[in-house]
Amino acid sequence: MSSATGRIRHFRETARITTAEWRRKLIYWGGSVMVGIVAVTFATLADDAAKLRHHVLDYSPWLILIITPGGLALSIWLTRTYFRGAQGSGIPQAIACMHLSDGDVVNRVLSLKIAAAKILLTCLGLFAGASIGREGPTVQVGAAIMNAVGRFTDIGDALSRRALVLTGGAAGVAAAFNTPLAGIVFGIEELAHSFEQRTSGVVLAGVVLAGVTAIALVGNYSYFGHTDSVVPVGASWLAVIACGLLGGITGGTFSAILIRASRGLPGTAGRFIAQHPIAFAALCGLVLAVIGLASGGMTYGTGYAQARAIIQGEEHYPASYFILKYIATIVSYCSGIPGGLFAPSLSVGAGMGGWVAQFLPQTTPGAVVLLGTVAYFSAVVQAPLTATVIVMEMCDNQQVTLALLASSFLAFGVSRMICKQPLYGALAERFLRTVSPESVPAEREEKPEKRDNPGL
Repeated sequence: MSSATGRIRHFRETARITTAEWRRKLIYWGGSVMVGIVAVTFATLADDAAKLRHHVLDYSPWLILIITPGGLALSIWLTRTYFRGAQGSGIPQAIACMHLSDGDVVNRVLSLKIAAAKILLTCLGLFAGASIGREGPTVQVGAAIMNAVGRFTDIGDALSRRALVLTGGAAGVAAAFNTPLAGIVFGIEELAHSFEQRTSGVVLAGVVLAGVTAIALVGNYSYFGHTDSVVPVGASWLAVIACGLLGGITGGTFSAILIRASRGLPGTAGRFIAQHPIAFAALCGLVLAVIGLASGGMTYGTGYAQARAIIQGEEHYPASYFILKYIATIVSYCSGIPGGLFAPSLSVGAGMGGWVAQFLPQTTPGAVVLLGTVAYFSAVVQAPLTATVIVMEMCDNQQVTLALLASSFLAFGVSRMICKQPLYGALAERFLRTVSPESVPAEREEKPEKRDNPGL
């Protein structure tokens, strides 16, 4: 009798544990769906902000001389006064929070308040004409939502909290670009730099659910449309070498400049920026406005429309486009406003590829544009697999996979020779020193250039 009672008790306890586990999984899945909904809403708001800017500038293009300096100054004032932690891309914050042991700091950086501010301030920057994107901020927003899920379910261990942050960030990429495979690869290559068995199921489920939610809301679209461009083995592969080298040099230089800028400028300029950040942001806004006027308005915003037109072969932009967009993105980042680098980098790469295609008549122009896009993007983020999968999925084209991989890895190698430390890893370490100096070992502060691992 006692044996039967024991079995009944064991069955009840097992059922209770199973029920609790399923309840927790349902909450996780609900959080992933929410990431997809918020990502689509963010995309809509960002598009509306760009449309509003177009309507205002249709009245008078010269209004940008007021809108951009004023918008960037307002963004910096709000960020520094009420929303500290919302500055910049958002990806460094997500990476940093995966390496913080202080749960209070993580909850502060990945709070829903900061996530909401990230969305609104990024839209403000897009309205003002800054050369920023929404995809990086979506990573921080997704991580914040999943971190809130972890707090709701009372998760205390660091590994589970890290898995949720990773899931939220990867799901954010999947939903923002409508690229589920890229979301998974981004989570492994850029955010985690490893793939622990205990977290893999959570990440995969989160990415799939966020991606499905985005598809259900906006349809199964390709970010840059569909292209049938091919790169046959032979003379056409000269484009792989050309784009890989040029993309690696320009992308590596871009990352090196941003890393150097994040550490502060020396002398009078550095003191002015530190003491008058709002005035400096307004000055950056004035520079952006002048660049925008010089380019005929092409450098404002994400650059998505220009990149899509170049990839589809609908427009042919001069070399001045990607050069001015390149400079505008650097200035936008240096201003300190919230905003990402993904979309502007893709746009710069597409412009570069379109320019290179003019000198390679034996290759398909559309294919060269894709190679330029993946090469530059890979060099900036130093994540070649992520860059390849993102571009491949965004253009719905698997025929150029090998050429994309070759160009991406060549650009990555060239970029590492110029910029030893990956951009997001360096910015994450900088952020860690700000919020939790003890989280960064002393040897990393003294000899960061000797680190081969792009993680923290």
